[in-house]
Amino acid sequence: MPAGVLFVHNNFPAQFRDLAQTLMARGVPCAAIGASRAPGVPNMPIGRYGLDRGTTPDIFPFAIRAEADLIRGAAALRMAKALKAEGFDPAVIVGHPGWGETIFLDEVWPDARRVMFAEFFYRGRGLDIDFDNEFFETTEEAVLRGKAKNAVMTLAFTDADVIVSPTEFQASVLPPVFRPRVRVIHEGVDVDAIRPGPAEPLALADGRVIAPGAPVITHVNNHLEPLRGLHIFARALPRLMAEVPDAQVLVIGQDTARPYGGSAPDGRTWREVAFEGLDLDPARLHFLGKTPHARMLQALRLSTAHVYYTYPFVLSWSLVEAMASGCYVVASDTPPLHDAIEDGVNGRLLPFFDVTALSDTLIAACRDPEASAPLRAAARATAVAKFASRDGRAAWLALLQEFGLEIPAA
Repeated sequence: MPAGVLFVHNNFPAQFRDLAQTLMARGVPCAAIGASRAPGVPNMPIGRYGLDRGTTPDIFPFAIRAEADLIRGAAALRMAKALKAEGFDPAVIVGHPGWGETIFLDEVWPDARRVMFAEFFYRGRGLDIDFDNEFFETTEEAVLRGKAKNAVMTLAFTDADVIVSPTEFQASVLPPVFRPRVRVIHEGVDVDAIRPGPAEPLALADGRVIAPGAPVITHVNNHLEPLRGLHIFARALPRLMAEVPDAQVLVIGQDTARPYGGSAPDGRTWREVAFEGLDLDPARLHFLGKTPHARMLQALRLSTAHVYYTYPFVLSWSLVEAMASGCYVVASDTPPLHDAIEDGVNGRLLPFFDVTALSDTLIAACRDPEASAPLRAAARATAVAKFASRDGRAAWLALLQEFGLEIPAA
């Protein structure tokens, strides 16, 4: 008789970590399918697939993503058959369909209920693709290629019993035909572990130390790219550094060959592009690289103001973690932020392209850090009310129980 849950995610566990660990701890049979480098969860069986071929040379450009997704789907199908041969028969499949792995699984388990995770549904216009034309022109090819990214994912959603999306904005970009099946469940962060606390000195790689009390601007941008506002942030810094001579800037993230928003031109990095020609004090601008989570939280507790900008795209965990840490969040007035920040209440929302507004706001924060105390407290309260992992966990468990999945009490 079918029992338990199959998780499917290219980089499992990713967004499913808390749910998977909770189910395992309660004795629910679980297994996973992921790509060859998927980290997995201790003691959970996982089928890590490899690809037996690449995409077809010179294939029609708009079909490249669909073919790649179908190739991954076929590879995941092989892993599913192997799991079934070992006796695994899930009652529910919880999958991220964005890379195609879920598309053929009904051939192995036709009666399993399917919950698909809707992280982002692409549009050629009105979201990230045509938002900022400084680096990439919005050509017809770019628009059509963007729409074509959805081909296999759309097929996966047609087979879903329920579609889970983390925020109202992310749910809103789905085609209307799917919205009756959507539940908004944010996986959340551990707001009991991630909370305001005393600032501690932060040691830098060169031996210097950022001490509590100094004006500190933080910016988390995992792939150091314009999609998360790197260029706008960079352009706000010369005035900040000139007018607040003791301000320190901490940037967390690393140069990435294939960031979400596309690679930088001419073989350069986006960091090189964004900071080229700016009059900045390198002794006060610190690129921390890919940073351990505990060190990132340490940086956030030092923060006088935390800058989070984004195109109309997925809301980052780092924004929620900054709110949970009680940061003064200075964010872009773009749709993803409307699910988290109310301007002047629990942070600031500024026009994305208005560099002057960002500089002014950061300078004011450094000159009068106590003025942001009410917004910091409200940001923390919002994180607890809307983005606590315990609430996301409870909503996920309730959804699975609707399908008849037996989940023992904790």
